[in-house]
Amino acid sequence: MTEDSVQRFVIGDFEVFRVVEWEGPHVAPRAFVPDCEPEVWREYGDRLVPDHLEAGGERVVVALQTWVVRGGGRTVLVDTGVGNGRERPGTPLFHRRDGDFLGRLERAGVRPEDVDVVVNTHIHGDHVGWNTRDAGGEWVPAFPRARYLVPAADDHHFGPANGYAGGARPDDRLMYEDSVAPVHRAGLSVLWEGEHRIDGALTLEAAPGHTPGSSVLRLSSRGERAVFVGDLLHSPVQVVRPDCNSCFCLDARGAAASRRRILEQAADERELVVPAHFGGSGAVEVRREGGRFRVAGWDAA
Repeated sequence: MTEDSVQRFVIGDFEVFRVVEWEGPHVAPRAFVPDCEPEVWREYGDRLVPDHLEAGGERVVVALQTWVVRGGGRTVLVDTGVGNGRERPGTPLFHRRDGDFLGRLERAGVRPEDVDVVVNTHIHGDHVGWNTRDAGGEWVPAFPRARYLVPAADDHHFGPANGYAGGARPDDRLMYEDSVAPVHRAGLSVLWEGEHRIDGALTLEAAPGHTPGSSVLRLSSRGERAVFVGDLLHSPVQVVRPDCNSCFCLDARGAAASRRRILEQAADERELVVPAHFGGSGAVEVRREGGRFRVAGWDAA
């Protein structure tokens, strides 16, 4: 898939598509999902190449992307990627990027003023970056008519009241100040906790562990369902091994518990699972297999 391509599917009365900011090989599998032993990657490697693992198994393939959900008279963005011109000295892939994400979004038929709701499934640098844009040296909301839905627990954890996640990473302070605080100052943010209903089809639900405020977005329309799981899943190996956390999960036990709970419901209710960073079709069908889960198929998009 090229960075400028758009993949689409339909859930009931809703059109869903994604706009890719960047996609490619990133880091070694064991560094990315350290809880998964090498034999797990070897067992499933052939099924992961090329969309989720490069040939030879040296690096995991990931995508930085935004999911667009359009229907019911509104346009919703699920996560907003990295953004341009960000100072991210601790994360070279995110540092001072200069891409054409907004142009790709417009070519997909979405202008910034068309966006009604921005969902940040959690506050990490690759999920909030295009919340804002640089306007002559000042960070301003990139989507001026939108409500920005931000998990309250993450806003506290990564914000100044908590010393920007305790001050362990300078990137966290930079991220909050250029991508979250300007939205608060503009009066466009909505902090929520527990559950937040956007409308009759879309509901946010807390799924903590990856971060304190990590969440999922559920879509239900005309008997069809999808769940946008953010960073509960970074690789398909976490479907078959939901106990395996990524290197970015702050609360390992909590993340694994949330992952299993969300996968159980997805399998039982036939929800299409839509992670934030999967390459390929980007969306996966999950089924139970005894006491485990399996990848039953990929959305054709």
